Amino acid sequence: MDNIISLDKFILPIGKQGIELQQIIYESGGMPLMRVRIREGSRFTVFDIDPGSAERWGRAMVEWSQTQEKPA
Repeated sequence: MDNIISLDKFILPIGKQGIELQQIIYESGGMPLMRVRIREGSRFTVFDIDPGSAERWGRAMVEWSQTQEKPA
């Protein structure tokens, strides 16, 4: 059985999509992956990303957020 560990779960304030980040370790082996689950009503979008892609995506999101004006 695959091992799935929940890392974070939250609701976006605009759009109200549910986001869940999980670590997935497949029973068959291979590297651990980060699973991103996006829930929009009854529809789910799910994809698994490798550590290098997660780092790149995360870095891009942090860099972008640091250039944005924060709400008061």
